[in-house]
Amino acid sequence: MGRDTDGIERDIERARDELAGTLDALATRASPARLAEDAKSTALTTLRKPAVAGSLIAVGVVVLAVVFKKIAS
Repeated sequence: MGRDTDGIERDIERARDELAGTLDALATRASPARLAEDAKSTALTTLRKPAVAGSLIAVGVVVLAVVFKKIAS
């Protein structure tokens, strides 16, 4: 014999609840504030690496040298 109506309704309700939870989790992950915070965190982590920091300092020194040279000319 087939499944009873109450069992089917319980399965549907359970599936609906699971779907609602999944949608809530996706909405949280895709929120602009969360994405911005993740991007900021990644950028700060990258900038704190010694190789990146050294490269940025070198670029800054070169830019300053070019600016001072143009001012002196």
